[in-house]
Amino acid sequence: MKETRTINVLIYLSIFVSSITFFKEPFEGYFHYMIFLILLPRFIGSYSFPKQLVAILVVPLFIGVLEVLIGNNTWALFLKIFIGLFLSATFYYYVMEYYAFDTKKMFGYYLKAAVIVSYIGVFQLISYRLHFRPGYDYHWILNKWGIVNGGFGMRVNSIFSEAAQFAIVLSPACFVAIHNLIPGTNAYGLSRFQSFLILLAMILTSSSTGYVGLFIMLILFVINFGQFIYFVLGVVIAIVGANVLYNNVDEFRSRVDSSLGLWISDELSLENVNSSSFVLYNNYHIATENFKSNFLGGTGLGSHAIAYEKYSYTNQPGFLDFSFNKADANSMLLRLLSETGLIGVIFILVFIRRNFVSRNAYDNENPDWIISNAVLVLILLYLLRQGNYFLNGLPFFMWLYYTVRKQKEVETQNRLMGIEEEEEEEVEEENGLQPGRFIRRPR
Repeated sequence: MKETRTINVLIYLSIFVSSITFFKEPFEGYFHYMIFLILLPRFIGSYSFPKQLVAILVVPLFIGVLEVLIGNNTWALFLKIFIGLFLSATFYYYVMEYYAFDTKKMFGYYLKAAVIVSYIGVFQLISYRLHFRPGYDYHWILNKWGIVNGGFGMRVNSIFSEAAQFAIVLSPACFVAIHNLIPGTNAYGLSRFQSFLILLAMILTSSSTGYVGLFIMLILFVINFGQFIYFVLGVVIAIVGANVLYNNVDEFRSRVDSSLGLWISDELSLENVNSSSFVLYNNYHIATENFKSNFLGGTGLGSHAIAYEKYSYTNQPGFLDFSFNKADANSMLLRLLSETGLIGVIFILVFIRRNFVSRNAYDNENPDWIISNAVLVLILLYLLRQGNYFLNGLPFFMWLYYTVRKQKEVETQNRLMGIEEEEEEEVEEENGLQPGRFIRRPR
């Protein structure tokens, strides 16, 4: 299948545009579903079906059907999530095929899109300061989108429905931006100016999720470069930065105070409950209670909404009545704990560890470790504060993370085979034989 600019644009629109929906029932009809409908038939006609996907989804399919039959889930909830996950994972596998598994090209296109949304984000705040409403209020084109005051006047969310969502999708680009600010580095063509732009956009989100992402990046750089002094310096910068934010940004201070009140003091007071921190705390309670009853395989994909009705603090008499993140648990890790139990949690942890690519100090010409680490930040942030299995192209990033590792293994194997062949030729020359005269058995 020939690569075209139109298909390229559609693919990355499916990743970056999640703030447009066409209907609400029986499920939210996101913009990317329309792109799936346009491109999937062409992909199916051009590429073979991904057998790896069957191996991955057969277990949640079996458990999901079983949990429906025993009454812990409903067919509607299970099929809505399973079919959506199946279609999304299949689509983005075909995207890998479409680009011939060229991870550098795919990540390069992602970075270009990240620069564009960063420009929009900075323009958004400037427009807000200048009271130019069309420049910062995008309701006129994005119907699943909203303005949130706070931070630096408003929490910058660019074309994303939430500032935290913007920060999560931007996090891989932010990792590259920090890397490229190191003297003598220029990975994937991201200029110094573009790097500063991306970092600025991340800061302007005023998202605690984004700031946690920056700390994760710091840890990953320490792991890869082994310079503990950088970690100490980074911790000092993080403490100073957090102190500045706490004393100058009301939204950040409110998040910190309510989180401490809930997680440390277990205080369900009005000021703590009336915040987004409570949403995560409440879903933690729901997921852990559901896990206790169904610890091995969970209650099936889509079932967290049912667990919410059983265990939510909001069901208590006199409690505030709201159901934010009722379906997605506000955290992928909590949702996996609730819906897939130990099987799902162990799978994702093994997946992360098994496919992680660290920096090789003796192979600076191959920057694949940058893609691996950058995408890992996004995956970890999804586990912490985003519970939708296929929003903003999460399966795309999972396949990318997996593909980088597989290609690294093939390159290493080929390099070792090449070394062995060179050694065999040297032995043949020493013995007076013509190199390559004898046919070697395939390994």
